[in-house]
Amino acid sequence: MSVASLAMYASPLPVKEATALFWVALGKRLRAGGVDAPEALDEKTRYDEAWLRPDLLFGQTCGYPYVRLLRGKVQLVATPVYNLPGCDGSLKCSFIVVNAASRAQSIAELRGARAAINEPGSNSGYNLFRAFVAPHAVDGRFFSAVQETGGHLASIDAVARGEADIASIDCVTFGNTLRFDPQRVAGVRILAETAKGPGLPFITAAATPARELVMLRRALAETIADPELAHVCDTLSLRGISLLGDADYEVLAELDRDAARHGYPVIA
Repeated sequence: MSVASLAMYASPLPVKEATALFWVALGKRLRAGGVDAPEALDEKTRYDEAWLRPDLLFGQTCGYPYVRLLRGKVQLVATPVYNLPGCDGSLKCSFIVVNAASRAQSIAELRGARAAINEPGSNSGYNLFRAFVAPHAVDGRFFSAVQETGGHLASIDAVARGEADIASIDCVTFGNTLRFDPQRVAGVRILAETAKGPGLPFITAAATPARELVMLRRALAETIADPELAHVCDTLSLRGISLLGDADYEVLAELDRDAARHGYPVIA
């Protein structure tokens, strides 16, 4: 039996529940077409360990690890289109957030501040953040301290509690939290938006046959368009898919190289 993993947007609880329901519908459609699809999502395997499983039928990764680690090792299925602030079709930005009480009006005013990042492998919490800050860095530095929180919600909490002054939050995560857990983002405000790049792609294993890849794309589009799933897709703010290729994700690798050209290869 193959594996399906959708752990990138797994909170707040209504989003987690809707994600599980979405897979039930998608998996049923795939099985009806002859694809050996699991009935439920794998919630035991760590999100990034699922990416390279040879039995991965359907998963979701981040664009930055895709261009750094996964190219040639997985196949792109499609890129979701979300209907949330900061999204533009398959493109999305990160929101630069500061404490709600902060008087800062620009990134330049935050030189020497304390930054929170979710993890260095993240596009939204690191790659886009670094690209935003790089032009302002001097001798490879801009912040006085950088703490790794392990997740976007933890970064929001750190800024809200005053343990950090600034963070870069995936606009989909921020939008989901604002909709379903507004109190959590009440202690921060959006200072700016980063550049936009392609969103988190759905992927399948390199070994997935071409026929199944075609069926994955068709079943995915049909499931999103199914009127009976409208409430589920509305909870997920999922409006459609875009078929992007490897070249479309190259912009994220270019942001990486551009930061290095600015003398700012790591957030510091």
